[in-house]
Amino acid sequence: MHMADALLSPAVGGAMWAVSAGAIAFCSKKVSSEMDSRKIPLMGVLGAFIFAAQMVNFTIPVTGSSGHIGGGLLLAILLGPYAAFLTIASVLVVQAFFFADGGLLALGCNIVNLGFFPAFIAYPLIYRRLAGLSPSRAQITTASLAAAIIGLQLGAFGVVVETVASGISSLPFATFAAIMQPIHLAIGIVEGLATASVISFVYQAKPELIKIVPEAHRHDAKPMRTIVLAFLAAALLTGGFVSWYASKNPDGLEWAITRVTGQGELKGPEQGIHGALAAVQKKMAFLPDYSFTKPAESSDAAKNEASRFGTSVSGIVGGALTLGLSFGIGFMLKRRNRMAGNV
Repeated sequence: MHMADALLSPAVGGAMWAVSAGAIAFCSKKVSSEMDSRKIPLMGVLGAFIFAAQMVNFTIPVTGSSGHIGGGLLLAILLGPYAAFLTIASVLVVQAFFFADGGLLALGCNIVNLGFFPAFIAYPLIYRRLAGLSPSRAQITTASLAAAIIGLQLGAFGVVVETVASGISSLPFATFAAIMQPIHLAIGIVEGLATASVISFVYQAKPELIKIVPEAHRHDAKPMRTIVLAFLAAALLTGGFVSWYASKNPDGLEWAITRVTGQGELKGPEQGIHGALAAVQKKMAFLPDYSFTKPAESSDAAKNEASRFGTSVSGIVGGALTLGLSFGIGFMLKRRNRMAGNV
């Protein structure tokens, strides 16, 4: 559901950049003052894991489309909404600048669609109310499914509204929405089940991360190290190996655009802000589309081998960059707060 710049006008893209920047500033202040410092390493490895997980598109049967998890809900459950928003923003920044996944003009939209809706609407209003304070496995599954579906539906609708408001593509509101919402319903079901599985695992290993327990009654018997190492291993395995088997079908957004317009890819203006940002992205993206450039004269076997190697390198390097950015943000915010407290 990563939007490309071709869908957006500078006015809409710039407005969403401002909204996302304001949300990042607000969340930074909250994380600085409220987040448990012991969760900072978890923030880093979860960022790496979500980066890797988003590389693995799964096929949506019958449709010819594919999807991938967004990860915002999972992050919100494990980190809280403020750190989750900063972490998903880190994932999207790394994807856009270094892998050309999602446009730079569209970055603000992507952060809002994939971060704000799951972290600040689906998590507090749906997941928390259905899961309760000390959830059972059934409650976790029900809450994850409902929250993932609603969060993704809101994100997909956000894409439709932002695209139509921009007015630079031939995508009529009613037709675009009628195709976007059902395909992302299917993707939301898969994300909900995947989220429930991960949360159930964490609940068994470290229930205090999932339960809502008053601070006075908390006792962290099991170290955070076990969970951190588990997610680090999962990020390496997913980005370095599982990503080889990602579906080649177009994702839900690309598929919807093709169904409406008959074109596989829309082209935006080549001049002005669109052209300038495209040039910046081309220079910075050292592994565009998560792969190395394959010489035209190479054999199919050589191209396939190069593609897999490029995918693995992308998964590991991108995960490392996201881990460093997410961890660095959390560490610097907490350090700044401690220094301010000592003044």
